[in-house]
Parts: sequence; structure tokens; C-alpha cells
Amino acid sequence: MNQKKTRRPAQKGRNRGPHSASTAFSQDSSQPTFAIVGRPNVGKSTLFNRLTGTRRSIVGDEPGITRDRIYGEVEWDGKTARLVDTGGIVPDDEALIPSEIYRQAKVGIEEAQAIVMVVDGRTELAAPDLELARILLRSGKPLFLAVNKIDTEALDAGAENFRQLGIHNLIAISAEHGHNIGDLLDEVFAVLKFPAEEEEEQKPIEEEESDEQAPSLHRTHGEYEQHETRIAIIGRPNVGKSTLLNAITGTSRAIVSPIAGTTRDAVDEVIEYKDKTLRIIDTAGIRRKGKTHELAEKLSVVMSRRHLEAADVSLLMIDATEGVTASDATIGGYAHESGRSVVIVVNKWDLVTTHRTDGKPAADRKIFEEQVRYHLKYLNYAPIVFLSAANAIERAQNGQESRDVQHLLDTAIRVAEERRKRVSTGQMNRFLEQIDFQRAGVPLAKKMRIFYMTQAAVAPPTFVLFTDRDVKLHFSFERFLENQIRAAFGFEGSPIWFKVKPRNKKTDD
Repeated sequence: MNQKKTRRPAQKGRNRGPHSASTAFSQDSSQPTFAIVGRPNVGKSTLFNRLTGTRRSIVGDEPGITRDRIYGEVEWDGKTARLVDTGGIVPDDEALIPSEIYRQAKVGIEEAQAIVMVVDGRTELAAPDLELARILLRSGKPLFLAVNKIDTEALDAGAENFRQLGIHNLIAISAEHGHNIGDLLDEVFAVLKFPAEEEEEQKPIEEEESDEQAPSLHRTHGEYEQHETRIAIIGRPNVGKSTLLNAITGTSRAIVSPIAGTTRDAVDEVIEYKDKTLRIIDTAGIRRKGKTHELAEKLSVVMSRRHLEAADVSLLMIDATEGVTASDATIGGYAHESGRSVVIVVNKWDLVTTHRTDGKPAADRKIFEEQVRYHLKYLNYAPIVFLSAANAIERAQNGQESRDVQHLLDTAIRVAEERRKRVSTGQMNRFLEQIDFQRAGVPLAKKMRIFYMTQAAVAPPTFVLFTDRDVKLHFSFERFLENQIRAAFGFEGSPIWFKVKPRNKKTDD
């Protein structure tokens, strides 16, 4: 299959959420959308990964791994469409998680122009397949039946047995091996309605040439303006990460339940806020390796770490009712070591203040912040935001603004800008002349003289020290220098990295 992989662009939305116009949260996409649906363990996520050319959706033998809606992009025949991977649907199951999966899937079906129902070609038809087919046929939308796990053309004839579902457009495929995937895309893209692209065709030649010269991709330590800011919500299970995503977007984007570990795939949503494009990513709760037993849980932790490392800003969520735990400190260490900017979010603050039910006095914000700083000393540069995500959702449903959510997004944007700040070499050298390094308290064996200093990269800010000795920076000297830089230039919320480059005597001679 000659399918191209494309970089997902920022999707600018126009629809207003339940927040006020001044907040300007919005999300939408002009691209046509089609959805993948089916009962559990028929290969929907494998097909999603095949079509998008990614490993975005977690795949495993355990049924019911995918729960939330997962979005991706498919490019085919020069056109790009949006694809939704839904969780396994069992229409008659009334248990909490399956019913929430069904609700999420219905949202994906409603926003799709076309639907691809996936069935397992190696098994017999089941009652959930028949019930789901009836529901999809009643939608009146173009419907395609993908009989999966048909690995060779010799098995294509067996797929005809599934025509009793009443779906005329039937294609025998193998999501794992790519069999007939091109035929499926041809049929689906033929019914999708794509926006007119006249502006692209009428683009002046001079503008095209300038676009070719302009960089289209951003380096890790990039100097270019970002199209979007990626904000990852991280934390241990059941601290309210999915609730915060729903509060920010003003939707029921992610499944929320009291069951720890509900989120498995990372769920992301693009919003517009104060003329900024923000991609909010809800990651699965990160546990210690010894606490994860199922394969899906292990994979979700790995994917959470990957999404964290690809983000600009991480929102480290802490449960106010439990305080800072060892797991919180470990997860914060992941963000710090990977160079991500950090905002510490103390969630469920109302449960220890205005809505406290244990008879104890309300918690004091200043004292709680001191406790957070004590346990997370290495994140002393990270701002702390107190909020209740659940209250924010209630206020949004009542048409009221959530100042806490606005304050959080304002902080995240400010931190993202600080991590990309650049200090000139001249400013840095003038700064060095004003520092009294005798106050650093460094052992004699680790002392060094800094001739000059320059900022080599941003995101995170990285400084190169040109010194007289080839010795590793002593931790007390590094901490002293970092504090001096922050006092002079800021870099709020971002770790600062140092590299030592000793003087080369031969070159100097």
C-alpha cells in the first residue's frame, strides 16, 4: 500500500464550548471524519495504526484495551481525512466502563461522515455484531463492513458469510498485513466530502517559493515559532487527569470513573485559547513497574512516558486529599529529567477546604504549598496552581467561567514561552561580571573559573560554560548558578541545563 505518513497539523476550531467568549476555548476540524467501530478484540486499533501510519493506539490480545476516542489523520490519494478509533462496543452491557465506552463511541459515530464496522473474519457472527449493525444502519450514514484477519486472497470468499449483517459495502482485509487496505480507503474516501482547495491552487508563485524556503518542521531545541503548544497532563492513577481534560475542553472528551487506571490510551484535544493553539493530552496514570500486571497497563505507562517526552509543558497533578506521595515525586522526576517544563496542579482542593467532611479545619494554602516544595525540592522552579476540576466542570455546565482553569492555562502558556526564551551572549557575560562566585561554597577540588557563558539552545534553556578546568559541575555550584540565572532572567517552570567546555590550551596557543 502506497500510503504516505503526514505530520498532524494544528486544528483550529470555531465552535464555542460552555465557557464564556472571553475565555475563547474552541475546538473543531474542517477535515472530513470517518470512524472505526466494532465489538472488542476485532482489530480496530490495529487498523487505526495501519491507516494512520503510527503506533498511536495501544494494541494487545486483551479485549477492551481502547476505551476513549482516539483521533488520527489518514492521507490517501492526495487528500487528508480525520479518523476516529472507538472502544469495543457491547450495546447491551450496562457495566460502568462498557457503557461509558459505548457513549464515547456514539459521539465518534455522530461526528463521522462515514463508518467502518470491523468484524473478526476468523470467528462466527455474534449477537453484539448483529445488534451493532442494526444500530449503525439506522444512522443512515455510508457504512462499510471490514472483515478483518483475512490474511490472503484465498480466504476472501469466507468473508461473504458476513453479508447477513445487511451491510452492502463489504471488504475483506487484514489490518496486520495490509491486505486490501487500499481498496477500503478508495471506497471510504469516495464518499467523504472534502473542503474546496481553491486557495491552495491560486497561491502566488512568490509565496510558494517563500514557503519552500521557510522551515516547516521544528527541531527539538528549535528556534522557530511553534504552531501549537503541547500540554501533557501527568500523574498517578485516579488524581483527576481526565476530569481536568474535560474541564479544560468543556466536553466529556475522556471517560471519568472512580476506577483507577480507566484511561489507557493518551487522549488529546486541540483548543484555541487567547489566540493560542493548545493541544491538551490526557495520559494514563503512571505506576511503578511492580504495580502494573496487565499488558495493557504496562503499555499505557510506556505510552504516557513517550507523550510526556514529546510535550512542551507537563501538568503534574497531585491529589490534595492525599498530599504528595512517593509516586508523585517519581513522576515529577520523569518530567524534570526529560527537560519538560512543569506546572504543579493541586487538584480536589475543595475537598480539603470548602467541602471538607471529616470535621477537620480547612487546609491552609500557604502551608500546603510549603509541604509541596519540601517534598518536590527539585521542582522549586515550577509554579503551583490550586483548583478543583470537578467544580470547574459544574460551573461550565451552568454557563459560568472557571477562573481556576483560565489561571492554569495562562500559567501553562507563560511557562511555555519562558522555556523558549533566549539570552544573548553579551547579556550573559555582563551577568557573569556581577556574580560573586565566592558565595557558591564549592570544594577546592571542584572550583573552576568561567571565562564566558552562552546559551546554546532553548526548550529547555541550555547554557555552555567555557572554563579553565575539565571538571564536572559541583551540585552546589550548579544550584547557585541556576538560582542566579533565574533571579536575573526568569525561565519560570523550565529546568535549566548546563554543559561544561574546558579551555583548549593548544587552540589558545
